Amino acid sequence: QVQLVESGGGLVQAGGSLRLSCAASGSIFSIYTMGWYRQAPGKQREVVATITSALRTNYADSVKGRFTISRDNAKRTSYLQMNSLKPEDTAVYYCNAHYEGPAGYDYWGQGTQVTVSS
Repeated sequence: QVQLVESGGGLVQAGGSLRLSCAASGSIFSIYTMGWYRQAPGKQREVVATITSALRTNYADSVKGRFTISRDNAKRTSYLQMNSLKPEDTAVYYCNAHYEGPAGYDYWGQGTQVTVSS
């Protein structure tokens, strides 16, 4: 079992920055791929960025060059640094932990709201 708690969301003007954090507890953090997803009103949840235990990263095209995902295994925390924010980045952002073993199960945080004003 893994428990995930996000923090760092809020209201920011377009062009501004926010850093989201995801604190994990309950299992071996290092063997999970950590990811950030978002869901805007009326839209499906979409992947924003992921980082594997081997530190391979992947980003949605819409955030490449603006967002950076990272992880600190000692602190059991993953981060999403968001720069040059746009109004279309407004969404609830969810932290995900995907077990890299054969079972491949997922855990989700409760979500944190990010609102970017124009």
